[in-house]
Amino acid sequence: MPAPRKLIALFFCLAASATAYSQEEAAGELKLVTPDEAPPQPEVPIDQITDPSAVIPLPDGIPVQAEPGVLPAGPSQNATVNLIAALVKKGILTQAEAVALIQQAELDAANAQAQAAAAMAPPLDPDGQRVTYIPEIVKRQMRDQIQQELMAQAREEKWGQNQAPDWTSRIIPFGDFRLRSESIFFNDGNNNLGEFTNFNAINTGSPFDASITNPFFAPKHNVDQDRHRPRIRLRAGAEIMLGEGFSGGVRLATGESDSPVSSNQSLGGGGGNFSKYQIWLDRAFLAYDAGPGDGQELVFMGGRFDNPFLSSEVQFDDDLGFDGLAARAKVRINDTTNFFGTIGAFPVFNTALNFASNNPSKFESDDKYLYGGQIGIDWKIDEDWSAKLAVGYYDYKNIEGRLSTPFVPLSSSDAGDTDATRPGFAQRGNTYFPIRNITPTAANNFGTINQFQYYGLATPFRTLTVTGKVDYEGFDPIMISALAEVVKNVAFDQSALNANAINNRGPDPDGAGPLLGNYDGGDMAWYLGFKLGKPKLENWGDWVVNLGYRYVESDAVVDGFAESDFGGGGTNVKGIHLGGTFALTPHVNAGIRWLSSDEIAGAPLKSDTLQIDLNAKF
Repeated sequence: MPAPRKLIALFFCLAASATAYSQEEAAGELKLVTPDEAPPQPEVPIDQITDPSAVIPLPDGIPVQAEPGVLPAGPSQNATVNLIAALVKKGILTQAEAVALIQQAELDAANAQAQAAAAMAPPLDPDGQRVTYIPEIVKRQMRDQIQQELMAQAREEKWGQNQAPDWTSRIIPFGDFRLRSESIFFNDGNNNLGEFTNFNAINTGSPFDASITNPFFAPKHNVDQDRHRPRIRLRAGAEIMLGEGFSGGVRLATGESDSPVSSNQSLGGGGGNFSKYQIWLDRAFLAYDAGPGDGQELVFMGGRFDNPFLSSEVQFDDDLGFDGLAARAKVRINDTTNFFGTIGAFPVFNTALNFASNNPSKFESDDKYLYGGQIGIDWKIDEDWSAKLAVGYYDYKNIEGRLSTPFVPLSSSDAGDTDATRPGFAQRGNTYFPIRNITPTAANNFGTINQFQYYGLATPFRTLTVTGKVDYEGFDPIMISALAEVVKNVAFDQSALNANAINNRGPDPDGAGPLLGNYDGGDMAWYLGFKLGKPKLENWGDWVVNLGYRYVESDAVVDGFAESDFGGGGTNVKGIHLGGTFALTPHVNAGIRWLSSDEIAGAPLKSDTLQIDLNAKF
């Protein structure tokens, strides 16, 4: 080939191979570098270029292995290689010259990349280590990009497919267990002549034959023999997070019966002989929170749930569950004051579908309801003091008994048309009257036999309740709390009770006996209690003590829903309670409680109760 043509070809090849790209750190993009701007390249002997196995030294000691120079069989993505191949095809360059040019072009590109990398490398610290600075915006971009890539990879590769199902993350299980030793001591001066009739035993079984020949043989409460009972209580349930404001809950509990105010199970009870114990459905509800959040709420509940009202145990036992519908709201007035309120409708009793079961024609329904409402204020007085004050009104529809139409029961299975008005559950204290209007005929020997009788509450109940609570946290972590409550049954009618009550009467003025005196009950109740200690028992050594006094007249509240431990449960009691609890671990604590009660109306009755508990939460 003539020398001028070879020189021209060599010029174009070198010009094409000298064009390089370097990365510009500030702009984050590639910048075209012309041959004049390119950094000086180290000279490499020609024998190293033509030797395919040679190692070409680069800046900073970076070695690049020279590959054997072979022209591609077809078009290449590299413009320089295509140009050299075209020159060979036209006969301007030989095959050997083309290979040498390609190797030189590859070497120039490698040197340019190495120098660009060296220029962008972080500076060295005094110890010779590289110090890298990455701007915060770049860090966030890198983090977001990595996160997106990981999520995409996790979806593609189905990471965690062997983990628990998604629904398990929405369920929060909980439970507690209590082991209790309970001792009940009765005073020697208690009246044990038959004054304390167990109306609940009568009303939940066959009617009692109240013939005048055996009035003192009705079921009676124990008032004179001490009792010692080992008891347990197990409750287990779960909170369910359903999303979009919805939630739910369920809880199972032990219990000797379906009593609404106790889930205690006496060991050896229920027939003994190591028989198994029953488990009851204690809570089951759905709730929806439509509130705006930020400490404010508007919650709707349906099912069987905890007491939604602020109250003491004088009116509603802590174990009492409310069946029905309720709505609870809290509205923030300012940073220290909230208004709250609760309303609800709760079915107390629903008449059986086939009542009376032994009559071809059925009786009218006598459903019972509790309609309740409460409004209050929650006030953060200052850094140490806070208070709550609430006013509630509770209207019990059809809770009282009703006298039946006259009829003649020929056996204990014959039903009266108002039998369903008797309480389905009761404790002790309320005033009762016979609800069956039995006609004296020859069939019952004119009222001397076959007087099969049930008993209903002698007064309606509509209670007005004021409840207040004060907390002082100035001795942090110790808190001092006081709870006070006053209740009045505004539906109380003493004149009606004087006419039909068969219990809670005073001595007969003529000395004939205590059952024949005037009605001696009342319609008021009040409670005052104090608590001192840690609000939550979370560590060994945490403690809390409490002290309280109550005065609950016979018909101030429905006895079936009042506390089940004090005075045997119910109303017509007064006295004190004191106790304390000590944490053994974050989940186990021990407690002791002493309750001392006296009867208010009627015959004398005094009892003391000692409870020693070991509690565990899980």
